[in-house]
Amino acid sequence: MPDEQMANNNGQPPSPEPPAPATPAARPLDTIDRSILRMLQTDGRASIRSVAERVHVSRANAYARINRLMDDGVIRGFSAQVDQERAGQGASAYITLKIVQNSWRTVRKQLTALPGATHIALVSGDFDVLLLVHTKDNRELRELVLTRIQSIPEVLSTRTLLVFEETDLGPEGE
Repeated sequence: MPDEQMANNNGQPPSPEPPAPATPAARPLDTIDRSILRMLQTDGRASIRSVAERVHVSRANAYARINRLMDDGVIRGFSAQVDQERAGQGASAYITLKIVQNSWRTVRKQLTALPGATHIALVSGDFDVLLLVHTKDNRELRELVLTRIQSIPEVLSTRTLLVFEETDLGPEGE
């Protein structure tokens, strides 16, 4: 590697990425919290009243618990379960990526901006990143992989695994 690439403007080696911000310690969940989570995973549109009735607590208690779970980051948000094929996304694939060491945050930022990217995970094993994408068709998938993903400088290699059928599992493996 040329000296110009090894050093910054001060002649110093490039600094590593800054550490990720520390996350607060997880608070233990009791059986009521776990019941609320299961219920909201099944039906994120459930009313506070129905949650309270199903877990046998007052509405105020259910409201406070849900807000605490959200404040603590246990509940990260609410979303719809989408049938990708019916939504015009007929091609799905898991894409494995090998990336330059210590480039995870940079790569993650670029992958989150990709159209159709729905899940990104840093993993151990034969590859570094697992990416789930949904596209209109195989032509769009090919364009995404060959043009967008493989042009990211920190991506060393990719492997694409086509998805033939998907089943989303509920909170109890339903």
